Amino acid sequence: MVKANIIDLSGNTKGEITLPDIFDEVYRPDLIKKAVLSGQANRLQPYGPRMYSGMDTSARSWGSGRGVAQVPRLANGSRVARVPQAVGGRRAHPPKPEKDRSEKVNKKEKRMAIRSAIAATINPDLIRSRGHRFEANVPLVVEDSLEGLTKTKEVVSFMQAAGVYDDVIRAKEGKHIRAGKGKLRGRKYKHKKSVLIVAGEQSPITKAANNLSGVDVATVDSLNAELLAPGTHAGRLTIWTESAISNLEGAFI
Repeated sequence: MVKANIIDLSGNTKGEITLPDIFDEVYRPDLIKKAVLSGQANRLQPYGPRMYSGMDTSARSWGSGRGVAQVPRLANGSRVARVPQAVGGRRAHPPKPEKDRSEKVNKKEKRMAIRSAIAATINPDLIRSRGHRFEANVPLVVEDSLEGLTKTKEVVSFMQAAGVYDDVIRAKEGKHIRAGKGKLRGRKYKHKKSVLIVAGEQSPITKAANNLSGVDVATVDSLNAELLAPGTHAGRLTIWTESAISNLEGAFI
């Protein structure tokens, strides 16, 4: 049975709380990775060419007896078309829009992955191995007044008092240009993940923390493996509110 200190918005200890049994879950990186990759695969959008791409052409074969290859050629010339080896011809084996790219995960495996990822948020070694910078003691449990913050500067002040704002700076400075053609496709920059704030219910802090680099806000019922373990790596630096800890009782069973 794990106990944690409750801090107020000034970073001072105001009490103690007993964490639910979910924080004693065994660490299963294999299930966490499986659940994260499944969630990413199920977001993929079908893609592929239309059925007659490269086929709407006047090209016909000249037949035999002309001393040339019997490939389709344009009606008003001799340029080859339609066949895969021709410039502008159809693809031989294009990606099929009807292909099923989803990945299935057993319900019990997915729930165990989430429980394991939640338990990993109180392991300081795992958190530091993800690259997070912090001076606070984990688990970091905060009074419910955190959920009522409406301004970004108030959230920043709390994070500075709690000793986790350095991680937001790390995420902000870690923004960099993506390698590859994704630069041309609306995803030029890559961003690092920072603090995850878990609230008991939808509250104003969702909007207040929205502009901080790498910071995500979620409720207990919206938690998933990817939020808790971005990139399949568990041990995200997480701030829990008192009501969020209460709502974890009996969750993901």
